Amino acid sequence: MQALELKKYTLSTCLGLGLAANWAKLSAQQGGLKPCDFETVELPTFIGEVEGVDDVALPAALAEFDCRNNRLAHLALQQDGFVDAVRNAIAQYGSDRVGLFLGTSTSGILQTELAYRQRQSDGTLPADFHYAQTHNTYSVAAYVSAFFGLTGPALTVSSACSSSAKVFGNAARMIEAGLIDAAVVGGVDSLCLTTLYGFNSLQLLAPEPAQPYGEGRNGISIAEGAAFILLTKPAAQPASGTILLHGVGESSDAHHMSSPHPEGLGAQIAMHAALDAAGIQAAQVGYINLHGTATPSNDTAEGKAVHAVFGNRTACSSTKGATGHTLGAAGGVEAIICVLAMQHGVAPAGINTKKVDAGLDVDYVLGNRSAAIHYAVNNSFGFGGSNCSLVLGIVS
Repeated sequence: MQALELKKYTLSTCLGLGLAANWAKLSAQQGGLKPCDFETVELPTFIGEVEGVDDVALPAALAEFDCRNNRLAHLALQQDGFVDAVRNAIAQYGSDRVGLFLGTSTSGILQTELAYRQRQSDGTLPADFHYAQTHNTYSVAAYVSAFFGLTGPALTVSSACSSSAKVFGNAARMIEAGLIDAAVVGGVDSLCLTTLYGFNSLQLLAPEPAQPYGEGRNGISIAEGAAFILLTKPAAQPASGTILLHGVGESSDAHHMSSPHPEGLGAQIAMHAALDAAGIQAAQVGYINLHGTATPSNDTAEGKAVHAVFGNRTACSSTKGATGHTLGAAGGVEAIICVLAMQHGVAPAGINTKKVDAGLDVDYVLGNRSAAIHYAVNNSFGFGGSNCSLVLGIVS
């Protein structure tokens, strides 16, 4: 595929707001998970909550979009000079030539949960509840589009945990087809009761901070987060340090609604496709950010897939022990973590995990490891066998 430049990017997670805050915690091998105290939820689990979301006020003209998910999006957009970068791209290319492709799973479900608590005796919902602008899956894309005044193609991908990885493919295809010149991609997912109680009903929540790939791992830590990336065509000869998207690999194995194929066949297909699109060999990859949710079946399937494609000599880790599982935002969040790993020459540790499951024959990094990383792979695998792998690179 035609390589694209990550012109600007930002992320906000429970580790902090913006690139510097997130890398400071990752480099110090510190996590942001805490015992669940969200809203009225009473569950023995840990969560990742982004600080300051409750204090965000959307612009008055866009008040009908007010919900936790869009507040989180707005808060994240303000970091790392991202708003100015997008506005510069709009000035350069035109508002109709900048696409918008975002991933989410929860959207504004919390706003609906709150509205149902306030129903009238006849079942009528509050007059200030705006379903189309909040609960609707397209809500976050509609909000960001309105915030920037974008008039180009805009869509939301909601394919569970692969959502904000797959948007890179949507953008790349649109740019290559000549329909747009730049794209804002990423993902936003926020905490809500449906997600927490839903995963609890599946018996997938861990009673302690998640331990991806660990011996005795027993579930995920739900979290929220947001990531935004501005993609453009690169210069003919990109400068040293430029970050490029080289490959996107997607597959849909449809093995089971909520369980991965036991041998990770769909994951293997996605990783091979990403490497083929990038035109590189597995041995050239210096770091893999694993999907690594810390459930027994997910990590086992991915571990087998990674071993089949890369063997056991490629440094890899899941950073969900630090950030928690940000669901539909995970692909974007962890793509940017791959960028930071390449820029700093450090494969970040998979914290919380004390001993790697002996049945997973991969080079799982338990402590930060310094090494030159020219290419990194980011894995995002969702319910229903929706798989996506990205190949990112840094110009030397």
